[in-house]
Amino acid sequence: MTATAARNDSLDSHDPTVEADREALDAYSRTVTTVAERVLPSVVNLRVTRETRRGRIPAGAGSAVVLTPDGFLLTSAHVVSGRNRRGRATLVDGAEFSFETIGTDPLSDLAVLRVDADGLTAATLGDAERLRVGQLVVAVGNPNGFAGSVTAGVVSALGRSLPARSGQVARIIDNVIQTDAALNPGNSGGALADSIGRVVGVNTALAGVGLGLAVPVNTATRTIIGSLMGGGRVRRAYLGIAGGARPLPPRVQREIGAKGGVEVVEVVPGSPAARAGLRAEDLILDVDGEAIRSVGDLQRLMVGELIGRTVPVRIARDGRVLTLELMPAELR
Repeated sequence: MTATAARNDSLDSHDPTVEADREALDAYSRTVTTVAERVLPSVVNLRVTRETRRGRIPAGAGSAVVLTPDGFLLTSAHVVSGRNRRGRATLVDGAEFSFETIGTDPLSDLAVLRVDADGLTAATLGDAERLRVGQLVVAVGNPNGFAGSVTAGVVSALGRSLPARSGQVARIIDNVIQTDAALNPGNSGGALADSIGRVVGVNTALAGVGLGLAVPVNTATRTIIGSLMGGGRVRRAYLGIAGGARPLPPRVQREIGAKGGVEVVEVVPGSPAARAGLRAEDLILDVDGEAIRSVGDLQRLMVGELIGRTVPVRIARDGRVLTLELMPAELR
């Protein structure tokens, strides 16, 4: 070592800025490694197979998160999409089990699987509604079946939307988390964890170079997960309209104290909306007492509890505010 290098090392060792940088780096590393240690035992590798005339053949791979000690797993629906998808689930300690698909919900890109095992290390679920832009998150997957994969980054955006489709039905997944924690191949279905190891999202897609998206774990998705675990499917209400957000006429704004609603663009013949008397160009203001300002607001209300129940729908038509009675059907 030269005298100059030695002198620089000596100066660095007493430089408060350098010491603070080292401490910050150590704190960051400790956080990421602690999260990895907590979450990795709860993340499994999936090797998916499908049935053919020649027997079962490989159909893809991904990751999943252990929901319960008795073998329920959570993953992305697209990882196990298709009929009769089964396969093998492998933990980071090498333990391997056969899994079966209990239920999938392509409209939220979530699926629940089951393995015949007990005593698994279940992940702790958090609440994505508490996340803030800039907050540290760690993406944990298991693309290879043993060591696992860990990348760290920050929440770069909240409230993103992700289109989803099931057959002819399209829907928007709301409040998707965008992060710059790199998603490696095979990480779909893995965990996005906060700085104390709570799973706040399910990694689902790439959003561009260096950006990934995760379906949030929140009240709505917990309900979906519970429905998949209990009945293998998610029941949603159906009105039978196509629409979009639109500002309200000034007179209606003054009357109801709101600026926007959802304009009905099309009504499906024979649908609950058609039977209730909804027409194209009607402006939906609220449903069952809940304000409707966007298509997302309407989507969030279309839960199983509304099916077969008559609910009031307040609309604006030709400058007048009217109330219709509508009975949602089940989305098939």
